[in-house]
Amino acid sequence: MTPLWTAVEAEAATGGKVLGHWSVQAVSIDTRALGEKTLFVALAGENRDGHAFAPEASQAGAVVMVAREEGLPAGAPRLVVQDTLKGLEALGVTARARTDARIVAVTGSVGKTGTKEALRHVLAAQDRTHASIASYNNHWGVPLSLARMPKATRFGVFELGMNHAGEISALTRMVRPHVAIITRIAPAHLEYFGTLEKIADAKAEIFAGLEQGGVAVLPRDDVQFDRLARAARENGADIVSFGSHEAADWRLLAFEPTAEGSHVELSHKDRSLRFALGAPGRHWAQNALAVLAAVDALGGDVEAAALALAEFQPPGGRGQRRPIKVKGGMALLLDESYNANPTSMQAAIDVLGQRPGRRIAVLGDMLELGASAPDLHAGLAPLLSEAHVDLVFLAGPLMRHLFDALPTDRRGAYRPTAKELVDPVEAVLQPGDTVLVKGSLGSRMKLIVDALAGKEEVA
Repeated sequence: MTPLWTAVEAEAATGGKVLGHWSVQAVSIDTRALGEKTLFVALAGENRDGHAFAPEASQAGAVVMVAREEGLPAGAPRLVVQDTLKGLEALGVTARARTDARIVAVTGSVGKTGTKEALRHVLAAQDRTHASIASYNNHWGVPLSLARMPKATRFGVFELGMNHAGEISALTRMVRPHVAIITRIAPAHLEYFGTLEKIADAKAEIFAGLEQGGVAVLPRDDVQFDRLARAARENGADIVSFGSHEAADWRLLAFEPTAEGSHVELSHKDRSLRFALGAPGRHWAQNALAVLAAVDALGGDVEAAALALAEFQPPGGRGQRRPIKVKGGMALLLDESYNANPTSMQAAIDVLGQRPGRRIAVLGDMLELGASAPDLHAGLAPLLSEAHVDLVFLAGPLMRHLFDALPTDRRGAYRPTAKELVDPVEAVLQPGDTVLVKGSLGSRMKLIVDALAGKEEVA
């Protein structure tokens, strides 16, 4: 098996100093994920320093990348650099430079992880595909994902995230994508940016790293489309649009919910294409258009990708459907617990509204919305009414504004924390119910998901 990194290659990439003759097949920053022939990178974070775990990693047989050698076993294989984050970045940049892969990068206020996973799913069926795992989309996640990319990769898929201006610019210059997708501009991180225009500008930084002749895949229905398109052109990109808008290059013609997901029909140039999608909701149909547009721009097989979407399932916390046991039978859990903002909340409520039987929403605070947060939370009340949601359970100080805005017959319960909401929700569930659980990551709504699914005790 061809090694991912040899000592000679890693030394040349980082300018560090190696000890021993070694090669590795994996790169990790977590001692819990060490396997044979792994390079452990001792990153120094806000809460802990990976150097404290380097001796343990070394004793477990890993090669370690460190800036300090204290505590390491004598003669243990290592790579010594001045700064381990910069060393990881150097590995990532070198990994990108040495491959002939076609690269796509994804960002957006909503849907970026799901779109990245859908791209991974359809491209992996066509050729050797490498993609970032989970939401490894920040200043260490992107270089780590790049450093893990084998030389022989045919397609590379990377997610780029941000909380502040300037962050995506640095990441995209490492990734150097051939195709850049922006899924949607929404009021996420509004507390830091203040306006949607500033959020759009920060997301548009993804075009700064586009390879010459690169393609920008943009949401034609978004109110920020013209702003995004202008930024893309300024960076020399060709623009391909997707959405329901009549001017969209990849246009959504029809969307039909099904028990398994949905049926989608699109038009592109002078042809139409109808396919099944394993993920529920109109927002997933829109994401699927972006996926197919990117596959086309990468030189992949669009028809094969469309067929593969029938088997795609949303990742955990982002719309995953899970049957759960309740007293007397089974109910359906819609797990949207990973994150939330007003746009993704509306999409999730719409999906809940398409379900048969009794509909129950369990919602936690949407964070980082700034001064408009109380109104944005209370503003969900009409959406819940339009979706004919029967009962609403709410957790968190901001969700109190929604609780007060709801009619009394829809109020399930309000509690200050997610943990306190578990028992009231469990007490009302009946066979045939559909229960949606959604909130920002900091709201800890996964506690409720795990309790309902019986995965673990709530601590």
